[in-house]
Amino acid sequence: MIVILLVGLSLFIWLFLILFWGDFWLCDRYIDRHNNELKSYPTVWIIVPARDEAEVIKDSLTSLLNQKYPGNFAIALVDDNSSDRTAEIALSTTNKFNKTEQFKIISGKALKQGWKGKLWAMQQGIDYAQKQTPLPDYFLFTDADIYHDPDNLENLVTKAETENLDLVSLMVLLRCQSFWEKQLIPAFVFFFQKLYPFSWVNNPQKAIAAAAGGCILISSQALEEIGGIAAIKDALIDDCSLAKAVKSKDKNIWLGLTKTTISLRSYNHLKTIWDTISRTAFTQLNYSWLLLIGTLIGMCLVYLIAPIGLIISIQRQNWLLMGMAITTWCLMAIAYTPTIKLYNLSILRVFSLPAIAFLYTLMTIDSAIKYYQGKGGAWKGRTY
Repeated sequence: MIVILLVGLSLFIWLFLILFWGDFWLCDRYIDRHNNELKSYPTVWIIVPARDEAEVIKDSLTSLLNQKYPGNFAIALVDDNSSDRTAEIALSTTNKFNKTEQFKIISGKALKQGWKGKLWAMQQGIDYAQKQTPLPDYFLFTDADIYHDPDNLENLVTKAETENLDLVSLMVLLRCQSFWEKQLIPAFVFFFQKLYPFSWVNNPQKAIAAAAGGCILISSQALEEIGGIAAIKDALIDDCSLAKAVKSKDKNIWLGLTKTTISLRSYNHLKTIWDTISRTAFTQLNYSWLLLIGTLIGMCLVYLIAPIGLIISIQRQNWLLMGMAITTWCLMAIAYTPTIKLYNLSILRVFSLPAIAFLYTLMTIDSAIKYYQGKGGAWKGRTY
């Protein structure tokens, strides 16, 4: 009876999520390619914080230099004390395009106390851009491992200008080629959308706010009104913190997906993905053991109880329990299907979500353990 009640509760939760949780699972928020040209295009400064990105910086920077943007744009790449050839490769790439007037490499200063590394690098790029003529109307914050579609900047700016948006962000298409990427990356996108339903993020009447750090266009006015990047200088989850700060000022934000602007970063091994998730999972829970316990119970109830119930129903030949468990698992699979299609993977993978959720649960536990060991937030040689 207890198992039947738990499976029944899980079934109810999935019905609620699919029907009433902001249509998070549909994967249907995209920027339409605008055919109408703006009367004038604002000036954009692209800020690229880069730390040990020699492997990807050439392709990333090439995609930015190839932007078909009708207005003025320039790029400030902040070399955040890299130990590899990031700056050298970046400069060589720019010279081949003969666009040195649009590009500036800034040698990053030592990390300032109280700041997170990426945000400190971004601040230095912003400081430089704000001393240039003409002044930037927008900033595009992008990671050094993102390959941008040639029309991406124009689409972002047109979206912002025509819809009166102060922040426009895209969750770029993550790399999904290796075995572990195919297992875990689509689920990461699915969980993110469930945590921050895009339709609610984009609704001015909803308080929920989020952004994806790989691609964020923000108006310089909105950035100034929140107090600049310094307002979130100690944020480990900087993208969502920035979106929250902007929306809290009654500004309009928009978050969507893209199939054409992609991440170049590879996650070929389980450890690579594991470390990436565990770096911020406990931060997302505000370092609270109560929230951690609640999350673990929730993950088990939402994702694991259905397959457990199915096994028990087979052993005991309980047809009611079997029907409920199968229905719950199928609802789970239906919700996961659009994300799997987004990444062009076999539809059969939709039934693997419980096993993947179990791995993510272990990563969350590991995140809490690392935090209390003083190893939390480790990234490229820095631990916060």
